[in-house]
Amino acid sequence: MAITPTGVRPEPASFRDPANRVFHVGDEVLRGLDTRAAEHWRALAGSTFFPALVAARKVCATEDAPSTLVPATTGAGWAAVLRHERIPFVSHPYEWSFSMLRDAALLHLEILHAALTDGFTTKDGSAYNLQWRGAEPVFIDIGSFEPARDGEPWAGYRQFCQTVLYPLMLTAHLGVDFQPWLRARIDGIEADELRPLFGGVRRLRPGVLTHLHLHAAMQQRNAAASTTDVRDQLRAAGFSRDLLLATVRGMRKLVRKLEHRPAESHWSDYQRTCGYSVRDRVAKEQFVAAAVAAGTRPRLVLDLGANDGRYSRLAVGHADYVIAVEQDPAVVDELYRKLRAEGQRRILPLVLDLADPSPGGGWRGVERAGFAERACADVVLALAVVHHLAIGRNVPLPEVVDWLAGLTAPGGALVVEFVAPEDPMADRLLANKPTGLFPDYRRDTFEALLAARGRITDRLELPSGTRTLYRTVMGG
Repeated sequence: MAITPTGVRPEPASFRDPANRVFHVGDEVLRGLDTRAAEHWRALAGSTFFPALVAARKVCATEDAPSTLVPATTGAGWAAVLRHERIPFVSHPYEWSFSMLRDAALLHLEILHAALTDGFTTKDGSAYNLQWRGAEPVFIDIGSFEPARDGEPWAGYRQFCQTVLYPLMLTAHLGVDFQPWLRARIDGIEADELRPLFGGVRRLRPGVLTHLHLHAAMQQRNAAASTTDVRDQLRAAGFSRDLLLATVRGMRKLVRKLEHRPAESHWSDYQRTCGYSVRDRVAKEQFVAAAVAAGTRPRLVLDLGANDGRYSRLAVGHADYVIAVEQDPAVVDELYRKLRAEGQRRILPLVLDLADPSPGGGWRGVERAGFAERACADVVLALAVVHHLAIGRNVPLPEVVDWLAGLTAPGGALVVEFVAPEDPMADRLLANKPTGLFPDYRRDTFEALLAARGRITDRLELPSGTRTLYRTVMGG
């Protein structure tokens, strides 16, 4: 089948390396390579380490693209075009928990070590080079591989420090969540930004002296030198691939040691404290299961406010893939650890504040797509969420419904729970607000808002009498 130029969509995040560029054609992910990059690809495909990593699911599956998938707009000027495995959902490192970022770091270093052993290296060390199949990290930047040159350092070291190692040290050593830091700057945390936080005895914490203070000092000393000058200096000093391999092994050992076990928060034990009776819980689970299973099997389900993943696990039994969104990094980290131990590849946990979701970022605000641009789900679960947004965060009820409807694909289902003002949880939130602040927070108003945006197909009032579940087909 011929591909028309209008069917080709360049990937906004793929432009920094002129040697290759990623495109989308329908559901296919393609990468155009220039002459030199095509030579590197042929050498990579014929190597020992690369096919082994693909077979082990540590690197995304990649092959030469069939001619039917090489339209003129991608093929012109490219010496070769590749086809990549499609990742179910693209996330960003500032949406990952501590253990997720650490596991991604370990995989990155494992891949680098394997590449160096076989005569290759990677051009960069960005955390954005990795994505997820559920709780399984996978390396996606095939264009980053190139033959290694003796006597040269790893070109991605600084980037790895800024987007991976420094965020991990910030959380492990200081207990500070790294997510807001990474979200604020696409290139990560600069050494000079972090150094003031690691003075005195903190300099002695694992990795700080070598990878932060000494690294920053080297950057300052070589600020005026060209890359060629630095490489020549390293060769003259006897820098070798064996030394680089030893450095990578040392970094892997350091990353494994970095640990963070946060104190329990209000959300850590939410399932016990949320006030559901046994009858309520059973009825809710039955309703949600039936709502997800109704109609065509969903490719993507969003579970907003997933907490410990109870309903994400229920949903994945009837869907291809589930995104479990939760605001508390500690709760997401615990969920991720459990999913990883289970070998779960179809539930991806993410850290996200629903009242302040990830915006677009990077160059022109589109290099890293915002959450709303990435999330168009066949089913959206918004269970025990609306009252937290409408009362807890003062978001007008019509705005809440509009946002939830916008995350749901046309013809998709929004499964949402309305918690009445007299419910103990809603009453607790209202106690901290001025009287009469939310006159429109009523069930009849909520139902009218849903009906204006779709067709309510199912409704269930839980036995407690203060919570109602709805299944609404959007645009119906």
